[in-house]
Amino acid sequence: MQAIAPIRGEGLPAAGRLAVVEDGAALLSAARWVLRGATSNERYATRTEHDELSRRQRPLGRPEATRATLIPITKSAEWWALSQDERRALFEERSRHIAIGLEYLPDIARRLHHGRDLGEPFDFLTWFEYAPAHAGAFAELVKRLRATAEWGFVEREVEIHLARE
Repeated sequence: MQAIAPIRGEGLPAAGRLAVVEDGAALLSAARWVLRGATSNERYATRTEHDELSRRQRPLGRPEATRATLIPITKSAEWWALSQDERRALFEERSRHIAIGLEYLPDIARRLHHGRDLGEPFDFLTWFEYAPAHAGAFAELVKRLRATAEWGFVEREVEIHLARE
C-alpha cells in the first residue's frame, strides 16, 4: 500500500497491505478492516453508454497496470432520497460522470462494487487500475469528477493508492 488518505469524512486505519478477495472467499480474521461490495448492473447507464464503456474498457489485471486506487464512497441521505431519474440526471446530465470516465478509457480500467445493499459503511467501492505512466491522467480524472454537482452528495470518501511490483 502506497498511501491512504481521507478525502471527505472519516478515514480508515493504516494497513501495511491490501488483499482483494473475490467470489466469497474466506476473509482473514487478522484484517485491520474489511470492505465488501458486489458488482451489479450499471444502474445509471443507458444502453448506448453501457455498450461504449464495454467497447473501450480494458480488462483488469493487465500486466502493465501496476498501479491501482481504491476509493470507497458514501453518499448522503439526500442522494438516496432522490428518485432514480433524479439521480440519473445529476449523475450524467448535469455531472457528465460517464462521459468524463469515457475520456480516460482505455488507459484507466475501472470496476464499481456496491456495498449499500449489503449494509456496508461505504455505498460504493470504486476500483481503478492503470500503468504508472497514466497516474497523472488518473489524478485528473478524479479531480474532474470531484468538481461535479454529483460530488456534492458525497459524505465520506477515502483514497487508497496501491502498487504491484
